[in-house]
Amino acid sequence: MDSILSNNKSITSHSYIDITSDSCPMTFVKTKIRLEKMQSGEVLEVLLNEGEPLKNVPLSARELGHSILQEIPQEDGKTYLLFIQKA
Repeated sequence: MDSILSNNKSITSHSYIDITSDSCPMTFVKTKIRLEKMQSGEVLEVLLNEGEPLKNVPLSARELGHSILQEIPQEDGKTYLLFIQKA
């Protein structure tokens, strides 16, 4: 579990997945499977690529009722950390 600071509030992730080697639609399929294994209110930390994954994973998560807490660009300029709170 990692903890980051967002708007002066700490976000603790309960699970982490790296989907940078996957392409759509597998990026969200893997994210959805991990979220299904989690408890309501827990936070999933997802490492994903810019472009389609960064557009589609948050959109699909929101459509299922989950909350996107934060998107953090990484130093490589190509990947992001996405924090999703399970509904």
